[in-house]
Amino acid sequence: MKASGFGVLSSRIITETNSGSAPSLQRPAFRRQVNRLEAGDVLVVTQLDHSHRNAMDVRTTIAALAAIGVRVHFLALGGVGLTSSAGRMTMQVMAAVAEFERDLLVERTQAGPSRARSTGKRLGRPESLNEDQKRQIIDQLDAGS
Repeated sequence: MKASGFGVLSSRIITETNSGSAPSLQRPAFRRQVNRLEAGDVLVVTQLDHSHRNAMDVRTTIAALAAIGVRVHFLALGGVGLTSSAGRMTMQVMAAVAEFERDLLVERTQAGPSRARSTGKRLGRPESLNEDQKRQIIDQLDAGS
């Protein structure tokens, strides 16, 4: 941010570890930051796909911030004004790509365990009891001990 010419106080920098799939205004750290913004402020975000994974959320968030007079600057977009026609188009294309990447990641994440199961791999943590120990426990339960 500093290399891009923004003088940012370290107390105003937030880092989130919440999933970008949650709507931005529902993420606690982002919400706290937005609540501190005033008309004329600039919210600087390093990359669009790090803050939003859903094209609709990007548009909603930008519109909500614009309504209170806050400008959003995505460093990765090179300072394109997001309220201009070109800026809105660029933002929407980038948001659509981020959403697509997120969807691919979800698909791959879900496909991995399915593929492993289909090859007979057992998922989960290893069993702590061997077959003999399991049989002994079942026998004791049956005997009422």
